[in-house]
Amino acid sequence: MNMRSDYRPNETPRNGNGNGNNFAFDDNREIGVTAGSTSSQDASIGTLLRELAHEVPALLTKEVALAKSEMRENLRETKEGVAAVATGGAVALAGLVVLLMAVVYALSNVMAPWLAALLVGAGALLIGYAMVSAGKKKFDSESLKPERTVDSLRKDKNAIRGGTQ
Repeated sequence: MNMRSDYRPNETPRNGNGNGNNFAFDDNREIGVTAGSTSSQDASIGTLLRELAHEVPALLTKEVALAKSEMRENLRETKEGVAAVATGGAVALAGLVVLLMAVVYALSNVMAPWLAALLVGAGALLIGYAMVSAGKKKFDSESLKPERTVDSLRKDKNAIRGGTQ
């Protein structure tokens, strides 16, 4: 144990600077206990770890709130899209029926009415199937993915990994 030669064990030390690291005697002579770089680094690491322990749950809570918000927004936009498609589809269906009847009447002048109706119906079914297939592709799970939350979580993960390596 390395002590300074002016250490006096019979005197009561007092706190010299208010931070608890430097002790001094009544006559202002310091003893060998001072704050070194190691203890301040330990205090800094400890402080950082405490702050990290408090901030990680808050960060996760905010990320979950962001994900919920994005999912609500995506769901709302999807509902609006479905409502618009359904309404437009109903109106278009009425117009299509009238147009198809006109085509059947026009073709019935050149061929048998039943054959005209059969050809127009088959053509309408093929076109409708192609449209439904194209529309189904737009309702994939990728369009509902909360992109901002995923990007934010990826950045958080990289920041944590970068800070600990």
